[in-house]
Amino acid sequence: MKFSFTPLGCASALPTVNRFPSAHVLNVHERLFLIDCGEGCQMQIRRAGFSFLKISEIFISHIHGDHLFGIYGLLSTMSLLGRNSHIDIYAPGAFAGVLKSFMEHFGASISFKVNHIVVKCSEPKQIFETKKIEVMAFPLNHRIECYGYLFREKMPSRNVHKYKIETDSLTLYEIARLKEGMDVVRENGDMLINSEFTYQPYIPRSFAYCCDTAPFDKLPEYVKGVDLLYHEATFADDLKMMAKETFHSTATDAAQCAVDAGAKRLLLGHFSSRYKDILTILREASIVFNNSQAAEAGEEYHIDLVKPESL
Repeated sequence: MKFSFTPLGCASALPTVNRFPSAHVLNVHERLFLIDCGEGCQMQIRRAGFSFLKISEIFISHIHGDHLFGIYGLLSTMSLLGRNSHIDIYAPGAFAGVLKSFMEHFGASISFKVNHIVVKCSEPKQIFETKKIEVMAFPLNHRIECYGYLFREKMPSRNVHKYKIETDSLTLYEIARLKEGMDVVRENGDMLINSEFTYQPYIPRSFAYCCDTAPFDKLPEYVKGVDLLYHEATFADDLKMMAKETFHSTATDAAQCAVDAGAKRLLLGHFSSRYKDILTILREASIVFNNSQAAEAGEEYHIDLVKPESL
């Protein structure tokens, strides 16, 4: 079951020859989520080999152009390709004006319904779920209303040991109850203890997206224990005062968040165009948090399945 993150753009405000503005695809069990939609997003989607029509939901962090200017073209292209299923866009309330403008000028040619689900919270809040995954929104510390997103798998149903099915002549009813985590009392009074008959197939995985934000005390709590943390590192330490003034983070800030959160891996992004070579940013982060990487557009970062130690 795939759980992977593909950055499409890792630039901050100004795109460069080699870096596009923020846009990313998260693949969870072959369900594609688009996170932010900067300029050039649809070109990068094509380069990465994703289908426009398979994007199921869009999550916008905030209403700054480098995270949003690609939405007009993307929605138009989806319509030209014949999309007929609705799309839900999770975004702050200010997105309503953007969507209204788009629909007033181009809505007549759109072949599907576009729903704006307003994101508004002061603490982590569940905004989306299926049987297998859930998405939490949480506030960030930026110049305008801005949100991060935490995607995580739900606890999977337990698996029944195959050898037990035969040796204990388990019925379909008993198997179903055991998979639900229940102990089962048989007609003869015997008790089937769940822990003896079943096992957890894998540990649920998680991904957090934190862009744009200045550091603040609660953020590590919001993403505690995350498997893969994507955190902006707009500046290196040489411009830490500018980071503070613009409500952004340095590489060191991002790495400290990963340490405090107990994250397993850190992926740095949202690099200022001032840095032609981001090796300095990566080095500074790695001093604080060893398992740091600099995001590369088009690269797929997998979160592998891990089985409990008892298996």
